[in-house]
Amino acid sequence: MTGSRHSIIELACLALIMLTVGTARGAFTSPPAPHEPDPVPMVTIPAGEFLMGSPEGQGRPDEWPQRSIYLDAFQIDQVEVTNERYMRFVKATGHRPPPNPFGPGVLQSIEGIEQLPVVQTTWYDAKAYCAWAKKRLPTEAEWEKAARGTDGRLYPWGNDPPTPQRANFDREWDHVRTLYPVGSLPGGDSPYGVKDMAGNAREWVADWYEAGYYAQAPDRNPQGPEKKGVVRSIRGGSWHSPANDIRTAARGRGGFALQTHGTGFRCARSLSSPSPSSKPTEPYDKRMIESNE
Repeated sequence: MTGSRHSIIELACLALIMLTVGTARGAFTSPPAPHEPDPVPMVTIPAGEFLMGSPEGQGRPDEWPQRSIYLDAFQIDQVEVTNERYMRFVKATGHRPPPNPFGPGVLQSIEGIEQLPVVQTTWYDAKAYCAWAKKRLPTEAEWEKAARGTDGRLYPWGNDPPTPQRANFDREWDHVRTLYPVGSLPGGDSPYGVKDMAGNAREWVADWYEAGYYAQAPDRNPQGPEKKGVVRSIRGGSWHSPANDIRTAARGRGGFALQTHGTGFRCARSLSSPSPSSKPTEPYDKRMIESNE
């Protein structure tokens, strides 16, 4: 009986170690709660400051200046939204499925792509999915902190240049072999244990894009420029991006109706009552999404 009790304790300790290994100070990965619409582990990113952007003379001008930014604690999906998860959303809500990038026919007719990141989603598709999942799109600042931690590193894994063992990047289209299953390159994990934040699929974030925003952004929970337009920010680079475009500070952009073979997303969630400059999670409203498409 005693031996059995010890075995249970040892297994519990091992599970706890496996749950938290690879994450940075104060961060931890939590399994999905029961009855979640979107059952995927989320990583908690602790509150505090981090270095956002690039020093002047490094990177591109829209990444300047590098600043210390404070963010409230939040959670972010450990992996990008997959075809399997997205099609569950389509079935539950009647939302339109994305175009099939792999050939003729509907996306769900292709076997073996379930764990590949969903692509060819518009910004509104991504927003609708996150609302259905009782989450939201991450801000640019949240995405960047989750990708690079607090030390201003160039890539999620550090300052060493990317390799095929760390990121899926700088490749030509090869049909179903182009995108990698989510989480399949652990050598590319961020300091918090968030996966695939360099290459594979670019990711929509919540913010409008403005090239000079960093020079005037608030230093606490920036939400992006307060403007209307058609261009949203995209982060992380894709399977086709060169090494310079998968840096943690590199910024991309695209019209909110853009659909490409390399653009997907992941969701985030606030952990506390939002600060005045933070955006709360919005409920899923199919009519609102369709009115903007």
